[in-house]
Amino acid sequence: MHRNRKSAIVNYKSFGRTGVNVSPLVLGCMMFGGRTSPEDSYAIIDRALDAGLNFLDTANVYNGGRSEEAVGEALVRNGSRDSVFLATKVHGRTGDAPNDLGNSRLHIIQQCEASLRRLQTDRIDLYQLHRADRHIAIDETLRAFDDLITSGKVNYIGTSNFGSWQVVESLWASKELGLNRFVSDQSPYNMADRRMEREQIPMCQTYGLAVIPWSPMAGGGLTGKYERTVKQASGTRFGDETDAGKLTRFSDGVLDIVDGLRPMAEAKGCTIAQLSLAWVMQQPGVTAPLVGPRTLEQLEDNLGAIDVEITDEDRVTIDALNPPGGHEANFYEASFAPNLQRVIA
Repeated sequence: MHRNRKSAIVNYKSFGRTGVNVSPLVLGCMMFGGRTSPEDSYAIIDRALDAGLNFLDTANVYNGGRSEEAVGEALVRNGSRDSVFLATKVHGRTGDAPNDLGNSRLHIIQQCEASLRRLQTDRIDLYQLHRADRHIAIDETLRAFDDLITSGKVNYIGTSNFGSWQVVESLWASKELGLNRFVSDQSPYNMADRRMEREQIPMCQTYGLAVIPWSPMAGGGLTGKYERTVKQASGTRFGDETDAGKLTRFSDGVLDIVDGLRPMAEAKGCTIAQLSLAWVMQQPGVTAPLVGPRTLEQLEDNLGAIDVEITDEDRVTIDALNPPGGHEANFYEASFAPNLQRVIA
């Protein structure tokens, strides 16, 4: 079925220096095929496209590949593949064999073919390295990506969770070797962790890379749904008390920020989540943040952020809650942890 859509969004953003226009929000598909059933995933994707979103982001490792399968099936059902900017990622472990992970040519080529099958498409618009790989020279990775672009299976390439020096190193290698270069970077950025402002965003602005922040609402910490006395709310991303990694990103400082946002959100007639998301959307250098709704209701709330205006006075108030470059949660640090999944003799 082909759906005729007239976009409700007018403020599309230029995707770095590519000339591609993308919606100011990216539909992150991490929940699809997992906590969100395939049928619910199709409904969320349809609603997002009807609202004017044209950028979908997934990864080969999300829910063991089932996220890519759900996204691919949704786009076949609604006939919208050609109007969507489709992104996925490679790097994470996909099997038990020694070469079933990382940024080697072997793994990248194999996983590109697997992603294309699951997504039921002949090309990936944005193919991203999910993490840097200290075991593989960046030129080895770039040559594999360059071949995929030349073959027409990939249109653009990007980084995710790279350090600034790693991105610049890759740009240098691309220039020296005459290879296609990265056009975007995806890293964590929210009111509770603003360390991306120190180097990452200025670096992206300098070299013309699109900036795609993940976790703009601090994994739910900046939504207002957590009480100070009960941080682990049932059915939320922090609901599993055994997940130490997520809990290190949650602090009383995050709740202090929420307390400061509450009167501002009430005055604007929006939710705290919408205010947090709108702030990231309107920060200098940001192209489009990722949202990862688990339900249609959450998507509707996310879409409402597009119409929330952040004024200069609002920015002053928010800067007082957590100064530029500062952090009250540990997203940025965790994203650059070394790859501990590799076993090398």
